[in-house]
Amino acid sequence: MKTRLVARIFLAASIIAFAQAHAATPAKSGYAAVNGLKLYYEVHGDGPPLILLHGGLGAGAMFNDILPLLSKNRRVITVDLQAHGRTADIDRPISFDAMAGDVAALIKELGLQKTDLMGYSMGGGVALRTAVQHPELVRKLVLVSIAFKREGWYPEIQAGMSQVSAAAAEPMKQTPMYQMYAHLAPKPADWPVLLTKTGEMFRNDYDWSKDVAGIKAPTLLVFGDADAVRPAHAVQFFELLGGGSKDGGWDGSGVSNARLAILPGVTHYTIFSSPALAATVTPFLDTAAPPANVIAGK
Repeated sequence: MKTRLVARIFLAASIIAFAQAHAATPAKSGYAAVNGLKLYYEVHGDGPPLILLHGGLGAGAMFNDILPLLSKNRRVITVDLQAHGRTADIDRPISFDAMAGDVAALIKELGLQKTDLMGYSMGGGVALRTAVQHPELVRKLVLVSIAFKREGWYPEIQAGMSQVSAAAAEPMKQTPMYQMYAHLAPKPADWPVLLTKTGEMFRNDYDWSKDVAGIKAPTLLVFGDADAVRPAHAVQFFELLGGGSKDGGWDGSGVSNARLAILPGVTHYTIFSSPALAATVTPFLDTAAPPANVIAGK
């Protein structure tokens, strides 16, 4: 079992990320009863809503470094997805579609009409599936360091995903991922269960090409230039969303409903806490969507 490789897939997280896992003080926190789960969430700031979805084996606290930046003028809602962080597991598999259903139910439970949605890595898959299954609930979509099909990840990352299982539970107790889990989870003894269920999900092949092409919400894709997702795949993702089909033109008539950002000197394991991510996402969320006659390829 190559524990180091498995650790790289998810938080690969620096000790700094864990040390700050309890640093942010929410304006409100609680549990929403959705789909049999008691889904933990926190609210930071005030203004238009933005829901943040964390990476695999992580928690909403992953975003603590950039929460002050994102919540200056908006209500940021962090969520601990099924079996992660403070949200206890239930008797069902962990899947992108099921967690997307949980997010949609949370949006309704909080009384939100439409919200901006941002997901990183596994959370990016959940955000994407939410936009596909519940488009009426998503105003703008931000997908960070996520592949629309499994082969978009580098081969060594795919191999690492295949190794996640209960067999890794004991050696991975030496990682910041477990330290965060043990600090937050209502039942830390469920660590092997989380690895088993997450590993089963990540071993499944997937290809969301057709669904991506049908997304109507303005979408921002963000990757690091040293990401776990291949740069060529990031471009394909952008093109599926209608981007890059032609020159934008002096009048902007060739500008699509999608945006693509590549952050320099950033990896899959630093992007979720990078100030550059917040600086890229904020203007996208603040800017009005282009009118229909300016959108190309949709």
